[in-house]
Parts: sequence; structure tokens; C-alpha cells
Amino acid sequence: MKNILILADGSIARHFIEWVGRKRIAENKYYVASYKPGALPTKISKNITRIKADPTSYSKMNHIMQEAKFTHIFIVMEEKEDAIYTLKNIRLIDPKVRIILVNQWDDKEIGKDEENVIHIDVDELTAAHLYDQLPNVPLVAQNVGLGRGEIMEIHVPFGSAYAYRHVGSIMQRKWKIAAIYRDDKQILPTNATMIRPNDALLVVGKPMVLDGVYRAINKRIGLFPEPFGKDLYLLLDFRHDQEAAMMYLRESIYLTEKLENKSLYVRVIHPSNFELIDALKTLESEQMTLFISYDEEDAEAIIEYDIGEHDIGLVLAGTETFEADNLKEVLYTLKKLVYLFGDRPLYNIHESVVMMSENEKMESISSTAFDISESLGLKLKLCDFDPEGEFESKRMILEHYETLSHIFNIDIEIEQKVANPVRELSKMENILQVAPFEKDLSSDAPWSLVSTKIEDFLLRSQKHPKLLVPFALAEGKEEG
Repeated sequence: MKNILILADGSIARHFIEWVGRKRIAENKYYVASYKPGALPTKISKNITRIKADPTSYSKMNHIMQEAKFTHIFIVMEEKEDAIYTLKNIRLIDPKVRIILVNQWDDKEIGKDEENVIHIDVDELTAAHLYDQLPNVPLVAQNVGLGRGEIMEIHVPFGSAYAYRHVGSIMQRKWKIAAIYRDDKQILPTNATMIRPNDALLVVGKPMVLDGVYRAINKRIGLFPEPFGKDLYLLLDFRHDQEAAMMYLRESIYLTEKLENKSLYVRVIHPSNFELIDALKTLESEQMTLFISYDEEDAEAIIEYDIGEHDIGLVLAGTETFEADNLKEVLYTLKKLVYLFGDRPLYNIHESVVMMSENEKMESISSTAFDISESLGLKLKLCDFDPEGEFESKRMILEHYETLSHIFNIDIEIEQKVANPVRELSKMENILQVAPFEKDLSSDAPWSLVSTKIEDFLLRSQKHPKLLVPFALAEGKEEG
């Protein structure tokens, strides 16, 4: 049992004592000393003992402190002179007891040099709460943990780049989404939990990292490739990309220029054509930086370093390079968007296309499909081609895309047809295919030759450029 003494006078003290009475912490016993009328609430809880005495009197203060051994003393008094005399009396009686002093007078000198004194500045506290109510200001936990901004509550606005994304598709390095609050309920998120507009995210991590997360969440969609990262990264593997390297670079520069305030980083691995390297260097600019790696053994580590160092959100590569070595697995683990070059260059593309597959996958990639379409000025089309004509099970997904269309004010064309989706896709011209980035994507799976599933065909055809969107494998149904 801890004995706590409250020296009370005024409105703040009265409200504090009411709180103490309501909360009823069993391990605490409270003593309240006051001598002015109206200092205490009309009803006092049974766990509070009232003492009628003037704390500014040394003899009375000494008598009170002889009655019990107090671990904490709260000085909550209206008059500054009363608080000063009371503090001096306490220190003469017990130099080491812990004191909490409520400063209501904008005077930083009161008890400034005293040990074991915690100052609660009413003006600063009120100003901080008012500041928290301003728009574009993160709500930081001040009395939990270190109180330095490592715990933060972030509201997800409509149009946020984080809205309608699964938690597992977001790379959380040096920070974590610990809980989601929605409709007055707490959700402990899994990879499959979808973030929705008006959610409040409780995030923990390094304060500087959380400041960046806050800004990213509050940015409107249209800042592709966020929230996966800010800039673009072209990987050229000279074992596979020599013939197409200049075309890939020009296409990457074109995409970088179409986006807002982005930089392009180019990494060449396995360099074997120095004339080609010289040609690539002629296209360097403020927006494009070229790196050449001559160490063939550490290519994977270098790529991981580049992506983390330069806040990469989108990696561009040829399909062969993407499937070579361990690159596909590295990018899947890092949860980065991947652009795979096609036979049709990006500057000839007029439409982005999403081919219907499993419902969870369609939800996971929906925001990115709208985002890239808006950023590049492309039409957006959702294609539900089913050989069996089973359209009813897709109704919820169609409604989801229609809802996003209204939220982001972007038109979408929805086409349903009894047809083989692989054949229909192969007939299309000048499109960008937006698809889930799944762990088991492969171009040489034997069943892909006869499969009608669009994901089995994804890497076998290089006709269309593709945007692969990180997809979180469900750990169960979404909560909330």
C-alpha cells in the first residue's frame, strides 16, 4: 500500500480528487489536506482520508507527515505563495520525498533546482492539447514509454495512400502497426487486416521514422509508388539485359518524369560491355544516378542495401533478371512494387488492366491500380473473364472497385464475359497489367501451359508490361 498526500486548493485540485475517487486504485491510500471552503468535492470516495489543515504552516505540515510515510506528495494549489511556502516546508521535513507540483502561474523558477520534483505546467499542458487538435499534427503518447514520440496515433483520411491496403503488404521497418481502432472497437491486425478510411492506427517505432510514416499516411493517393517507398530503382543484369538496356533505361526515365518529385537509381550488375556502360552514362542527370557493381558474388546484398538506402518503392527489371538468382524472393520479402518490362514500351500504353482472381488479392491491389492509373493518366479496366460464368461470387469485389472509383474520382470500366482469361489477355494491345506479387510466381511451372488461371500465365508472356503489387497472404479472415 502506498500513501499519497494531496495538498488541495482550487478547481484543478477538486477535479483531480474526483478522478482519484472514480478510478479506485486498490494499492493506493489517499490523504487530502485542505483548509479553504469548497476545496473538495461534495462527495469523497471511501479510499480518501480528509485532513483539515493549512499546508503553509510548518508545524501543521510536520504533524501531517508524521502521521504516515508518504511516497508521493501532490501540491495542487491556486495561490503561488501558498505553493512556494508549502514546498519549502516539505523539503525541511523530508528532503527526499517525491513531489508533484502543479504550476499554474507561468513561473519556471518555482522549485527549479529542487531534486525529486516533477513540474506539471498547466499552460504548457493546455497548449499541447490544443496543438494536438490542429489538422496535420500527429497524436503522440506523452505519458507512455519514453514520451518522445515513439508511440503515435494516426488517423487514415479518405484518399490516403494507405487506405484499402492489407497490413501485411506494407513494409514496416523500424516501426509497427500495433493496433487499429475502428467504430469504437480495437483490432489487433494480422497480415490480412485491411486498413480503411477513418481508421486510427496505433503505431510504435523510432520517432523520426514515425514522423515520416505520419506524413505518408496523410498524403493523398496520386503520389505513386508510396507507401511502398519514394523513388525508383532500375536493375540491369548484363547477363540478360544487354540488348534492351538502353530501351529499359529510357522507359524508366520516362516513368520517373511522369511521377512527382521522384529520383531514379540504376544499378548495373555483371557488367561486361563497357561501351554500353558509357552509353548509359550519357543519360545521367539530377534525376538519374548510375551505379556499377563489379563484385559478382554480393549482388543480392548490394541490391538490398540500395533499396533500403534510397527509400525505393518501385523496382524495374526485365523478366529474366527478375527470375534470375534470388531476386524475386528478395523483392517479395522487402514488399516492393515491381515493374516488369514488356514488348510494348510504357509510353505507348493507354490503359491499365486488372484481371479478376481471388477476392483477397483483388482487394490488396485495388488502391495501387487506381494510383498508377491516375499518376500516368491511364484508363482503368477491371476484367472478370470466367470460363464457367461464375460471376456472383465476385459481386463484392466489383462493388469494392466501384466504391474506390467514387472515392478517388477515377472512372473504371468493368467487363464480365464467359471466356478464357488467358486468351482474352493475349488479345489485348497497349495495356499495363496490374497483378498481385505472389511468392510462387514462376514461368516454368508445368501446369501453366494448360492453366486458365491468369497468375500461372503472368511470367510466361512478355507482351504486356506488368506492375506486381505486394500481396499479404491471409492469416485468417480480416477483422472488423
